[in-house]
Amino acid sequence: QVQLVESGGGLVQPGGSLRLSCVASGFTFRNYAMSWGRQTPGKGLESIAMIDSDGLNTNYGNAVKGRFTISRDNSKNTLYLQMNDLNREDTAVYYCARGNQRGPGTQVTVSS
Repeated sequence: QVQLVESGGGLVQPGGSLRLSCVASGFTFRNYAMSWGRQTPGKGLESIAMIDSDGLNTNYGNAVKGRFTISRDNSKNTLYLQMNDLNREDTAVYYCARGNQRGPGTQVTVSS
C-alpha cells in the first residue's frame, strides 16, 4: 500500500532553514505529482507546494512563495521541501501527499 514517511522537522529560530524529506513506497513514485501541505490547529490543512511527476513544474502557495522550494529525486523515491527564512507562522505539522493520501507528518516549530 501507499506509504509516505516525512522527516527533517524540528525546532528552528526565526530566519533559519530546514529541509524536509519524504520517502515514498508502495507505488511508482515517478508517475505521480506530489505535494507538501501543513496543518495548524488554527488554520487547518493548507496545501503549500506541488510538483509534477518529472519535477519540471512547481506551484507554491502565496504564504511560502519565494522562501520554500519543492523538489524530488525519482531515483530515490524521495520528495523534498527546502524551507528558508522561516517565521513563527510557519510552525505546523508538515505532510507530503499523493492526492488525498498523506504521511503522518513532521513537526516544524519556529521559535526563539
